[in-house]
Amino acid sequence: MRTYGRVTNSDGSKIWLPVETDANGFNDLVYFTTMCQVLKLNLNEDPFYANFGLPQLQAVQQGVPPDMYVAFTQAAFAPYFASLQISRASNSNPPTYNASAITHQGAVLTSQTVLPT
Repeated sequence: MRTYGRVTNSDGSKIWLPVETDANGFNDLVYFTTMCQVLKLNLNEDPFYANFGLPQLQAVQQGVPPDMYVAFTQAAFAPYFASLQISRASNSNPPTYNASAITHQGAVLTSQTVLPT
């Protein structure tokens, strides 16, 4: 299985890197990377899964974080991990979400995702 994750280099340039199933056959990083990409999608932007993404523009305009849609994303990806938590950082503008997952092998994966404005 393969997905792509966008990385920002130290000079500000952005590149896409492939994330694939590891040598032992585990897809934890693939699913975690995909989940982080879903948090950056606008609602209905994914060509394969129309229910993925967040209503980000509306959230920024109304000043209401899209916590309900983040909860939908968490529920969709939770079966792939032993534990998955996504929480909004307090007093963050634009809204920032911290994701923490424990894989079935016991590894801890963390990420901080800032919603695009």
